[in-house]
Amino acid sequence: MGKVSIVVPTFNESENVGNLVNQIDYALRGIDYEVIFIDDSNDNTPEVIEQVMKENPNVRMKHREGKTGLATAVIEGFQIAVGDYIAVMDADLQHPPKILRSMYYCLESGVDFCVPSRFIPGGSDGGLGPYRKLVSGVARYIGKILLPCLRKITDPTSGLFMFRREVIKNADLKPIGWKILIEVLAMGTYHTVVEIPYKFQARPAGESKLTKKVTIEYLEQVRGLMKRGKKQRNVKVIRWSVERMKAAEKNI
Repeated sequence: MGKVSIVVPTFNESENVGNLVNQIDYALRGIDYEVIFIDDSNDNTPEVIEQVMKENPNVRMKHREGKTGLATAVIEGFQIAVGDYIAVMDADLQHPPKILRSMYYCLESGVDFCVPSRFIPGGSDGGLGPYRKLVSGVARYIGKILLPCLRKITDPTSGLFMFRREVIKNADLKPIGWKILIEVLAMGTYHTVVEIPYKFQARPAGESKLTKKVTIEYLEQVRGLMKRGKKQRNVKVIRWSVERMKAAEKNI
């Protein structure tokens, strides 16, 4: 069984990080894992994470002074991760940690990439308000129109995914903004992707980081990937049902 590294970028998420780690630890019981917080906070989040680290030796943190940006934070997390598999998720608990177990089993079964989706049977984006749904939907379809590697993926702008570390070996990752998944899909090396359903949750605490700047950065990122993205060939996308996920959880 491989080890999984979970990269979590944080900016002022002191109310959520303790609960997040507790839920990850429960979800991955019996599995070797590490949680890597890449923190750009200007509140007491680093102190909260340090307390969590004292209680859970699987937790690490890199606090960045004077730096901001989810994209660069995740890339730094990739660089220090030691797991056979690498996952990315948000700190705000809108990505349910329990889904990590099913994601892990997908990779243990031999696939290269697991992308949980809100848009296949069993999934839901009910945790988003109407405006966020509109912005997310427009971004998703722009990406699919302009980047062929995204067209088979139902939820390519998600911030929740897991892949084998070999996927990004020698990949020229230069993301901007927040949409790291499209960067990895466009620049990585992989042959199989499994989509599994998940339900996007409402944020329990803190504020959304969605701004006009984030939208502009996404459009710039897509434009850049049109020029430098790899032509992904012979990629097989498989969709797992809720029933198959439950069976997987029993087998691990």
